[in-house]
Amino acid sequence: MIERRGGARASDRAYEVLISQIQSGELPPGAVIGEVDQAERLGISRTPMREAIGRLVADGLVRQQSARVLVVSGFDVADIRALFETRRALEEMAARLAAQRGDRAVFTEIADDFERSRPEMGGESTDAYYALIAGFDAAVDSAVANVYLSQALRPVRSHLVRARQLARDNSERLRASAAEHGLIARAIAEGDADLAAHATHVHLHRALAAILASIADSSASDSPQKGRS
Repeated sequence: MIERRGGARASDRAYEVLISQIQSGELPPGAVIGEVDQAERLGISRTPMREAIGRLVADGLVRQQSARVLVVSGFDVADIRALFETRRALEEMAARLAAQRGDRAVFTEIADDFERSRPEMGGESTDAYYALIAGFDAAVDSAVANVYLSQALRPVRSHLVRARQLARDNSERLRASAAEHGLIARAIAEGDADLAAHATHVHLHRALAAILASIADSSASDSPQKGRS
């Protein structure tokens, strides 16, 4: 059952619960998202649940399987590649605009935070690092002050969490990612739009390569060894 938090609407709370469960894999690809069943499971009425599911459909996290059946959308390597194509277009532009419009003091502090961070695989340091990224994304959105760009980025970031779930975090990549984010934030703080966009491009290229390599390694380790019965 959904717990009441402040003045949040039931549909917002349902959306948050469902998106978290989709991102974590608790609701895996192909899982049926029935309005009645989900409303009963989360202890809310059907109208807010219908609104929440509609938002998930708009985000591309839920799709129509047939005339009366909605399911969690699939997510595979092809989806990840398409996701990163979109990220490049949107995030490079966002970084460029943030460098032109952002509060330099805000991004200087964020750059310092990234440079001090030492994320390790698993545990609180990883959670703290992803929280730092979320704060950076929010600061970029605020600096850009373009509701259309921010709205376009929201589902992209939601799908990114699913991409991370398919890959195996490793401490070396997390530390490299922190350094890359630090460079982006520092470029924005210095008002260098070209460097901010280029650093974002490099980060996304390396992030995609790391995710695809991790998935390939996982697939290889899960396959039966040749010549073994």
